[in-house]
Amino acid sequence: MPGKTGDGEVIHVSKKGQATIPKDLRERFGIETPGKVFIHEEEGKIVVEPLPAVEEMQGVHAGRYEKGEVLEHLQEMKEEDKRLEREDNEETDKAI
Repeated sequence: MPGKTGDGEVIHVSKKGQATIPKDLRERFGIETPGKVFIHEEEGKIVVEPLPAVEEMQGVHAGRYEKGEVLEHLQEMKEEDKRLEREDNEETDKAI
């Protein structure tokens, strides 16, 4: 059960190493679900940073792909995200 602390919030980490980012933080930092975040270590701490949605990144790699390839690449990324989410949901359903 989550518990509030003076410096943050205590959350549960599952056997699979999964932790849920509290809704108020997801909303405040624009983390979409399903979505992705960038996680890394910094000065001995775990840092989670929001990543922009695939749709927001359409111009990020301008010049890297031929015209039309960016949308194809983004669509492939989006389909992969959906596939991973379905697999995760299936695993969750099996555990219940």
